[in-house]
Amino acid sequence: MARAKKQANATGSRSRGQPLLIEIGTEELPPKSLKRLSEAFGERLRHHLINEHLLAPAVTTVETFATPRRLAVLIPDVRSRQQDQQSKRLGPSVQAAFDAAGKPTGAAIGFAKSCGVALDALAREETDKGQRLVYIQQVKGQAADKVIPLVLERAIKELPVAKRMRWGDLSVEFVRPVHWLVVLHGKQLIKMNLLSVTSDRKTRGHRFHHPGAITLDSAASYVAQLEKKGHVIASFAERRARIAAAVTRLAADIGGSTPADDELLDEITGLVESPHAILGGFDKRFLDVPKEALVTTMRNNQKYFPVVNRKGGLLPHFITISNIKSKSPAQVRAGNERVLRARFSDARFFWDTDRKVRLEQRVDALRTVVFHVKLGTLFDKTGRVQRLAVRIAEMLGANRPVVQRAALLAKTDLMTAMVGEFPTLQGTMGRYYSVHDGEAAEVAVAMEEQYLPRFAGDALPATGTGQALAIADRLDTLVGIFGIGELPTGDKDPFALRRAALGVLRTIIEQRLDLDLAELLDYAVSIYDLKFEPGGVADAVFAFMMERLRAYYHDAGIGADVFEAVLTCRPTRPGDFDRRVRAVEVFRGLPEAASLTAANKRIANILRQANGAVPGVLSPELLQDIAERELVTRMVALAGELAPLLERGDYQTYLVRLARIRDAVDTFFDSVLVMVDNEKLRNNRLALLAQTRALFLRIADLSCLQG
Repeated sequence: MARAKKQANATGSRSRGQPLLIEIGTEELPPKSLKRLSEAFGERLRHHLINEHLLAPAVTTVETFATPRRLAVLIPDVRSRQQDQQSKRLGPSVQAAFDAAGKPTGAAIGFAKSCGVALDALAREETDKGQRLVYIQQVKGQAADKVIPLVLERAIKELPVAKRMRWGDLSVEFVRPVHWLVVLHGKQLIKMNLLSVTSDRKTRGHRFHHPGAITLDSAASYVAQLEKKGHVIASFAERRARIAAAVTRLAADIGGSTPADDELLDEITGLVESPHAILGGFDKRFLDVPKEALVTTMRNNQKYFPVVNRKGGLLPHFITISNIKSKSPAQVRAGNERVLRARFSDARFFWDTDRKVRLEQRVDALRTVVFHVKLGTLFDKTGRVQRLAVRIAEMLGANRPVVQRAALLAKTDLMTAMVGEFPTLQGTMGRYYSVHDGEAAEVAVAMEEQYLPRFAGDALPATGTGQALAIADRLDTLVGIFGIGELPTGDKDPFALRRAALGVLRTIIEQRLDLDLAELLDYAVSIYDLKFEPGGVADAVFAFMMERLRAYYHDAGIGADVFEAVLTCRPTRPGDFDRRVRAVEVFRGLPEAASLTAANKRIANILRQANGAVPGVLSPELLQDIAERELVTRMVALAGELAPLLERGDYQTYLVRLARIRDAVDTFFDSVLVMVDNEKLRNNRLALLAQTRALFLRIADLSCLQG
């Protein structure tokens, strides 16, 4: 009895499963992509274990670990054996499988033979194509140690690795050379060969604090053993949290804080296995150098956290994260301060040297920098952008001379030593140098605003000069690259044309600029002076930008049908386009929307059947039915209200007012037959429908709306 109970408990334990640990030990992994790699590794393993019936679909998350030298995943409740599965294979139809006398045909015999069974082992099953022969087979699940190696191999192949490496004379590939592999299912080691190594239960500790091997007792003991004995915090999230807390504490100790910077925090987390925060300082005299240059040096070059005061001003301190717990932290601090001092000295030299030459004196040097071999130099681009920016300034009522001056100087900071050393400071240093040169304040601001927005959700240029410059620069690039046929394909967009297009659209729409995009594109093409065949370029860029606009509204939660309804009318002013989209979005929430949408679809179909033979003039004397006369009366009454709304672009109120016509339209279709035999009556009713539809088409094609 006791023995039976013991066996039952053992069986229950196996059914619940055991934790599975997989760890791949490598040379230093790329820190910027470590988090993404780790998450993808865990998700792919989970996915394949579920597909192989070793893991319950209810397991939605797994525990991932990532350090510079390892990717690891701990998955709970992985079964020791696959669940048994039923395999079903459909064969020929019963009609084809047996002749009129009920004898099996070659189709039935061949199907049974291909399944490796006798004919009487086949069953019959009803399908949507009639009754068919079917072979049902019970497939016994395999042991986990046979399946897991295949699962791991698949997951590794699917990792988002941009460029895989080979090492030595091996043919295997991975993101970095692999040195060890751990595969533990509970306490059981699963033996396998993968990525040039054989699995073991031995992991490695910290490269300096515990360089030797650590024999793991079980999958469940991984985290504790690695931290206590190996001095490694395996969890990326835990390491990140400890770094953030230590940095916050050290900054607060000196009355400061560190600016939020998730990207830097993730990168530093990917660089260390045992983080220890150290506060350092630098000479206050360096604070005379622009803050952005100092922060860029600390952040990008040294991976330091800058420290700021309550007003955001830079304090003469930094925080670095060491990967070792030094017995002499003062020496570590001094070494970091020494390196930073040298870099700050370089930045100060660039700052002092650059200011000796005015930006306007650097314009001619732009002739030496190629924008594109087929499109000329940055000097050529400057001339085009200047002309286009002035045209935009005229449309916006911006200060033309200021815009012209800003466009002339726009790219000159690219010729400075500071931007040469720190390319991300383009525009920012242009602003500083413009102020130093005594340029107009709006010119200085525009030097930086021309690059806005830099990324999704970034700020937009706020000044008229900055807006004109930012739009002109991007449109010139779009037209030029499209003109020479180097269009983005798939996920490849080397000239960032998608980002440029969206930047233009966001600036025009969100800053409410009254600009005609089609007109600007035509002008941008015309000033390229035939460096490419101009035919169709403006239309191609416009279509490309409309696809970017489609994505913009999709991200805003606006349906594709609403976008299509407006796009069909092809408004060329993005601001006007946006007002139409917002108006249609409001309209579709009205009680009258469903009926009027259906009516628009019906009208569109009727007019389509007329093959374009629709009179443009409505003859009042031919209005015989009360319903058609009522529809005309309502349209005439609304005309006076709608015209001024349309003129000032109040499309939302326009559609709300137009919705009042619903009852008249419904009654018309209930009472009036349009396609009558009498040609004059038919044409008059077609003209009435065309005029009714035209009222809606002034805003959007409602027949595109779904549901």
